[in-house]
Amino acid sequence: MKYTETKPTFDLTQPIQFLALGFGSGLAPKAPGTFGTLAAVPIFLLLTILMPTPLPYAIAVIVMGLAGIYICGKAAADVGVHDHPAIVWDEFVGFFITMFMVPVSWQSILVGFILFRVFDIFKPWPISFIDKKMVGGLGIMLDDVLAGIFALIIMQLIF
Repeated sequence: MKYTETKPTFDLTQPIQFLALGFGSGLAPKAPGTFGTLAAVPIFLLLTILMPTPLPYAIAVIVMGLAGIYICGKAAADVGVHDHPAIVWDEFVGFFITMFMVPVSWQSILVGFILFRVFDIFKPWPISFIDKKMVGGLGIMLDDVLAGIFALIIMQLIF
């Protein structure tokens, strides 16, 4: 079933769906991935305050990524749609990867945001291959993890 055939019902009172939908940001009627990434920015800033050194930040992002496999897979199964656009937890994790060990400034956040969205939207190889071939929570997460890694490499060259 495609998400355009029937409108799935999400329930933000369910913790898994609340997280998968990026605290509701994924329900934006247009560009939910962009709104999800935008919603990730204040969470990123909070992470940098709570975990100002690379190791705890990396551990937190790895935990969020591993949890995201379950979160995204469960939310997709709940509504019967693989990788529904409203599921944006993967965008959160991808953006957090993009910003790993990048000096925090409005300029770096803006560049990181743009780079991550470009890689997530256009999906160059191997991101496109992963996006088409992998299913379930791992498939939902992995293409955004790769987009985040690609964006991170460029961010490290710039900053």
